[in-house]
Amino acid sequence: MGPVLFDTSVWVNYLRGTISPQTDLLAEYIFNDYEVLLCPTVIQEVLQGITDDRQFAQVKNSILGFACLTWSPVEAAVYAAGLYRNLRVKGITIRKSNDCLIASFALKFDLDLCHEDSDFDLIATKIALKAWKP
Repeated sequence: MGPVLFDTSVWVNYLRGTISPQTDLLAEYIFNDYEVLLCPTVIQEVLQGITDDRQFAQVKNSILGFACLTWSPVEAAVYAAGLYRNLRVKGITIRKSNDCLIASFALKFDLDLCHEDSDFDLIATKIALKAWKP
């Protein structure tokens, strides 16, 4: 199976034990040693939502074991801002600017983006984002 960028929404649901096609895909990737990809924004969002110190340490150690995409922070920020602006011109306002940053990583690296967030579906209606569908 090809590499997939997993959004924060999938990671959070996976860590909560929520069963969905997206969390099933993440589990399949993890347990079969397929290439699980992250970007810095996803790492930040996943970790900042954890309130328990012990769980934070465990999740941090686990999540940092997966491949993290690298891209100049300035280039990524400019690209994401352009994506946000482009979408706004097309009549779509994304609620969370971090979603444009995550989508930018998927676009730059030509990856499927597995998510459980309606913003990505909106982006995919106007931009060639490969939003993974079950």
